[in-house]
Amino acid sequence: MRQDLRGLRLIGLASTAALVAACSGGGGGGTGPEKEQAKAPVVAISPADGSGKAKPEQGITVQATLGELTTVKVQLGGKDVPGTLSADKKLWKSAGNLKPNASYAVEAVAENDGQTSTTTSSFKTLKPAASFGLEANIPWTGQTVGVGMPIVLHFDQPVKDKKAVESALTVESEKPNTGAWYWYTDKQVIFRAKKYWEAYQDIKVTGRFAGVKAAKGVYGMKDFTIKFKVGSSNISTINTRTHRMVVKVDGKKKYDVGISAGKATERKYTTTSGTHVTMEKENPAIMISPGIEKGEPGYYREVVPHAVRISYSGEYVHSAPWSVGSQGRANVSHGCVNAPPAFAQWYYNQSKWGDIVDVTGTDRELEFDNGYGYWQKPWKDWVTGSAFDQAVSTAPGQAETPGNAASTPPTPAESTTP
Repeated sequence: MRQDLRGLRLIGLASTAALVAACSGGGGGGTGPEKEQAKAPVVAISPADGSGKAKPEQGITVQATLGELTTVKVQLGGKDVPGTLSADKKLWKSAGNLKPNASYAVEAVAENDGQTSTTTSSFKTLKPAASFGLEANIPWTGQTVGVGMPIVLHFDQPVKDKKAVESALTVESEKPNTGAWYWYTDKQVIFRAKKYWEAYQDIKVTGRFAGVKAAKGVYGMKDFTIKFKVGSSNISTINTRTHRMVVKVDGKKKYDVGISAGKATERKYTTTSGTHVTMEKENPAIMISPGIEKGEPGYYREVVPHAVRISYSGEYVHSAPWSVGSQGRANVSHGCVNAPPAFAQWYYNQSKWGDIVDVTGTDRELEFDNGYGYWQKPWKDWVTGSAFDQAVSTAPGQAETPGNAASTPPTPAESTTP
């Protein structure tokens, strides 16, 4: 029994000594708890390193899942690719789509509690099955047009993803306006302003098409710009009942002359009423009776000087020395606007594509797609032709893309002239 107590006493003394040693701070020999080592930052890059078929429309993302991004450098062919870093420095995104069939290099530096790391990725975007771009456009770069001029783009491939293509388009005018795109077909889109352009200004159309997916396997390969000017405001009004044509240039009346419109014995000989836009000029124009062969009743073939076209259906304002006696008195033409020779020559010389010709007085309405008669469609209906059902501003430096799509920074673009 005594031996057991002595053993317990020895165990107790040993435990006490160990406790004193563990708690003692004297002599400066203690080190305290060891500080936890900081972890290296973690960064993920998409597309991943080695990818060979990255989708251009998905762009590039660099994300710090641990730590913050301090530097992100992306290059294409030795040139920097722009992008945006989030406020918390966790996420970087490239601006806009990537170029198809191109090689990119990404280098991201991140920091976490004093530790830094560098992550890289080299990848290639897919080679599209087909490319798409502009086949033709009006106006063309360098052209001077009237205040009613639309912007018409023709594509070389059908567009299935209209939102993607439309959101890559911007129209910028020196004098602010509002406008909307209207998809007439899968290969044609038209921009019309809500009100006439103001005279004497520059307008720029930009299509950032590189990397835009227009349809399955079909991508844009390059951007484009079209720069044109709006000249003087030439607005003509024609009343077929009073047989008068009034022309105003920059708001001032220049002419008030007698004219002769369509005789209206048949619908095809009836001048259309509505807002016409001048389309082209011919001197002379060869006019042949539509649907009537030579030798048949009603056939004609006229060589007409100083002709300004205002519709696809064959309507012109032109010189008509043969009907001077009827001008100002009666409608005797096949549908055109017959004008006195001296006035017709003046009108021809000062006319340009996009001038306005408002015709009233007949029961035949101009179709909105007969020529550039797009002003015939009510504005609310025009806007519904947008893939987004949305109008956009053309204000300088603030031109909008439909659908609230993020605008990409300007890049060198190619001019297209048909």
